[in-house]
Amino acid sequence: MLLKLAWRNIWRNKRRSMIVIGSVMVGVIALIIIDGLNNGFLSQMLFNQVDLNISHVQIHKRGFHDNKVVQSFIPDKKKVEKILRKNGKIKHFSERVVSFGLVSSAVSSSGVFILGINPEDESKITTVSKSIIKGKYFNGKGREIVIGSKLAEKLKVDLGGKVIALANRPDGSIGSEVFRIVGIFRSPSSNFDKTYIFVPIKTLQRMLGIGNNIHEFAIVTQNYNLAETVRDEIKQELSDKYEVLSYHDILPLLIMQMDLYKETMYIINMIIGLALIFGIINSMLMAVFERVNEIGVLMAIGMKNGKIFSMILLESLLIGIVGTVFGVFIGLGLNEILSVQGIDFSLFSKSLESWGIGAVIYPHLSLENLITTFLMIPFITMLGAIYPAWKAIKLEPVAAIRYV
Repeated sequence: MLLKLAWRNIWRNKRRSMIVIGSVMVGVIALIIIDGLNNGFLSQMLFNQVDLNISHVQIHKRGFHDNKVVQSFIPDKKKVEKILRKNGKIKHFSERVVSFGLVSSAVSSSGVFILGINPEDESKITTVSKSIIKGKYFNGKGREIVIGSKLAEKLKVDLGGKVIALANRPDGSIGSEVFRIVGIFRSPSSNFDKTYIFVPIKTLQRMLGIGNNIHEFAIVTQNYNLAETVRDEIKQELSDKYEVLSYHDILPLLIMQMDLYKETMYIINMIIGLALIFGIINSMLMAVFERVNEIGVLMAIGMKNGKIFSMILLESLLIGIVGTVFGVFIGLGLNEILSVQGIDFSLFSKSLESWGIGAVIYPHLSLENLITTFLMIPFITMLGAIYPAWKAIKLEPVAAIRYV
């Protein structure tokens, strides 16, 4: 009965109720859009790095991640290959030679990370092959090189131009090679474009004088959520001579930032909730004072204070539920559209590229925050009715019936 009464009371003043429901809807839509935008921002910052270079899991000789010296070869790459091939959770893997060196053109030079790769394998691991804006992705033969657009600008070179790469060999001497540029890529990260170059793995091995040795296995799992599981499985099969790292281990600050954001969303929910509370208090107080005579009659015929209190709370809760449901549906619709089309922030492209995000942000909604919003907002609207409900049960029946 209370539920029926509460629902009817809401629509006795349709205009006021619609305004309050509308304010709840706007709050919920704002939360969903903010959540989607921030999640998209952080996800792109993380997964752009994962897709460009980091991959889901990496294997090195122990200590290589912290100190990338050329002598730190994978101890037994055939053993590692065997382990990786039999793991059904692994989608692809690629061998890499990694070295820090110097690349020079006729007019300038720059410190870079030189990655020696098998192009066919690497194209299944990273998105660099899809980011070529000039020329082509090399075939892995000869002295071909692919560089980023920012590095090309700095060196003042273009397709067909020649650059010289220099790097330390294990014996302390300097290895060098002349490369011809066959491709220029542009990624969402300007820092990556400035600091990474890709050459055939055989050519880099020869340049460094390391034979068939490699420094790294880059691995992509069937699903990025399996990264830590695969890491642990590989660790169990390898000795302490190896280090096996998931992208969580390689990018701890970004992972921590994403976790921190989840906590921040609770605060944002509370701020919007507090704004809603004041609107609910005002609306429900008006509703109570408009129905003082009616409440007095209910008291006079024996309705207990607890039921009157509950009825007013139910009215506010129903307003919150209706506003939240419509807000969630509208917010999800807008988020779905924006997640496909993206939001163009070209005006801030340089700043965004320095963060490794790109000029277009694609909102990504968090299910956890969506559920929190769905549960929290109706509860907050109900809290906003506690004071008006308390005022209602403090009325004296006789005075309330005579109230004009």
